[in-house]
Order: sequence, then C-alpha cells, then structure tokens
Amino acid sequence: MKEQISIKIKTNQLTFESFDNDENFQDIDSFNKENLLQIIKGISELSDLHKIKKQVIKLENWLLNQKENIFEEIGNEELNEAISFRKDTLISELEQILKSQTFERAKYYLKRLENSLQIVRTGKINDLNLARWKEYENIITDSLWILEKRDTSGAHLGWYWGNFVPQIPHQMMLRYTKKGDWIFDPFVGSGTTLIECKRLGRNGIGIELNPEVAQKAKELIDLEPNKYNVITDVIVGDSRTFNFDTLFENYRINEVQLIIMHPPYHDIIKFSNDGRDLSNAKNIGEFLKMFGEVVENTTQYLEKDRFLVLVIGDKYSKGEWIPLGFYCMEEVLKRGYLLKSIIVKNFEDTRG
Repeated sequence: MKEQISIKIKTNQLTFESFDNDENFQDIDSFNKENLLQIIKGISELSDLHKIKKQVIKLENWLLNQKENIFEEIGNEELNEAISFRKDTLISELEQILKSQTFERAKYYLKRLENSLQIVRTGKINDLNLARWKEYENIITDSLWILEKRDTSGAHLGWYWGNFVPQIPHQMMLRYTKKGDWIFDPFVGSGTTLIECKRLGRNGIGIELNPEVAQKAKELIDLEPNKYNVITDVIVGDSRTFNFDTLFENYRINEVQLIIMHPPYHDIIKFSNDGRDLSNAKNIGEFLKMFGEVVENTTQYLEKDRFLVLVIGDKYSKGEWIPLGFYCMEEVLKRGYLLKSIIVKNFEDTRG
C-alpha cells in the first residue's frame, strides 16, 4: 500500500489521491470547510514527519498563491460549509506545523487545526471561540493600549467634557460578556457605554446624577441603531443611595454581568453644583468615601465571579502627583475584589 499522498484538483475541489509524483496545487473555484478538513485529515494520517511537512508546504504554497479576498468570501457566517479562517491565520497555523521538531508535535498541531474547523468552544463569560483565538485581532491583550484616536462613528460624539473613549467599553464587553448580558454603568455621563451596548447586543442600564446630561445621553443613545433589539435605559439618580432592587425587578433581573465605572477624576472637571456629585468632594478623602459608597451600593448586584471595570486617571495638584487611580482601585479591593489587570491607555491624537 502506498502511504505517501499528494493533493490535487478534482472537479474544482481539493481532494486526496494516492500517487507518487509531486504534483503542485492548481487554481480552484471552490474551497469550503469540508475540502480543508479532508486535506488536514489526510496529512494527519501520514506516519512520517518529513512527509507531513512536505504536504503542508504544498498546501501553504497553494494558499499563498490565492487571491486575498477568497478568504473573505468563504468567511460568510450564513454559510455553514464555509471556513472563516483568514489567510494569514491559516498560514500561521501551517507554519507552526512546519517548525515542529518531532512527529508527535506536528500531529498535535494538525489535530488542533482540525478541531478548530469543527468545534466552537466558548467560555462562561464571553462569546469568543477559544478554538480560534488567533483570529481575534480586534481584541487588545496587551497591558498598554495605544489608541490612535477616539471612535467618533455612529452616535459617539465628544460633546461631553470628560467622557471616555468608546474603545474601552467595547473591548471590555467583548472580553467579559455575551450577547444578551446586562451591563451596568453607575456614571453614565454622555452614554458611551450604552451606545456600545447597542452596537454589541448587550443590555445596558446607566445612572446619571445630572438630569440635563441624562436627557442628552438618552438622545444620543436613541440615535444608535438597535439591530439586536436590546434594552438601554438611562435613569436619573445618585448611585451612592439609589435603591436598585425595584429598578432591576422592572427588567426581570436581579443581577448584572458587567459593571463599568468611569467616575469623575475628583475636582479636575466640575460637572455640576450638586453636593452629591463626586467632582464636588472637598478633598481626596471625601472623594474616596463617596466613591466607596457607589461601589458598595452597586456591586452587590454583580453576578458572582464576574468583572468590574474601573476607568479613571490620576491628577496633579499644587506640585504633587496624586495617584487617584490606585486610590480608587484600593477602595474596590477593600470590598472583596481581586485585581485581575491594570491597563494603561495612550492616546495618539487628543485635545488634552
């Protein structure tokens, strides 16, 4: 029996047939998941590392000669038979097989590639396919986020002095929630978080102390299309004392899956003349006390083992650098949380 196999074209599809020559790949008109699975499985059946690499090189060379958009065309989610690998991602997987030093390691990578084409493996807290983690270039995994500029698409406007960049809640929701989950923002401001909720298919509740700001936020949020038919509400109230039991009962929920907090940076910006406003705290100590009250009053509604995101910067006053972010982080940690990550954001294009 001949063990060596090559890949050739038959009826416009990639197929395996046993023959001895080193026939190269040719252009094809169709390339779907079943074709690729057939190829990968065929290579996996070989019992020699050299033969495995020889066939992987053929597949890689064929892919390199294909037009770029073939992988965009076959990535249509509505076509179950289509593969969704990007060209660079698939070639990266093949390169890893070629770098294998042992037969066992090559077989392991082949099996992983085969599984990634058939199995969708998601975790408890997000919709990401862990079997295809290399494809998520839109998710930032570094601790330094270098953002060129604020996202101003759709309903996102920079009218509210002190609002935060939409990329932050966008990243956090993708990483820590699933579609249909509930997001809670105790400092809703201009509505950035809730706009992203509508974009990503998450339900959102925001609390805003200033009625005028709350109304403006509602208007902006309403401008964002609601293609996932989610709930996004802005409530006027004080997050330190608001009774959320009745509010959440109205939505038939008793907990949320993610809390995103973007409080005032103490008195850097005065948002109102309201004494309940954290930006009017008389000193750092009072500010931290008020912030801690928000944490206590809101995080009791966070589902167990889920995440709280705190977005805040430091301040400089009277010749002294005040690490406001660390102080607020400590207030959260004192209330039973574990620190999972500290992220620094760098803006390339900003007015500040």
